[in-house]
Amino acid sequence: MRSELRHEIDKVTAGHRLDLNLERGRIWDELANQNQETSNLTNKLDREIHGLRAQLEAAKYDVIKYCIGTLVSISAVGLAVVRLLK
Repeated sequence: MRSELRHEIDKVTAGHRLDLNLERGRIWDELANQNQETSNLTNKLDREIHGLRAQLEAAKYDVIKYCIGTLVSISAVGLAVVRLLK
């Protein structure tokens, strides 16, 4: 009777160990999938941020270029007006 009871206890214990190991494996797989998804999203955000920075730099240089062009044009008109008044 004791050996049968011991055998049943061992079966239940082994079943619980198996369940715990399977659950642990499932959790590790889920964690690995989440880490991969997080890495993919991080890479996507980094690419988008770099693209936006490049666009911002291009827009900044365009604004500087047009400001300089405007200043040169105003200076040319101003010099022309001064020359005409003399």
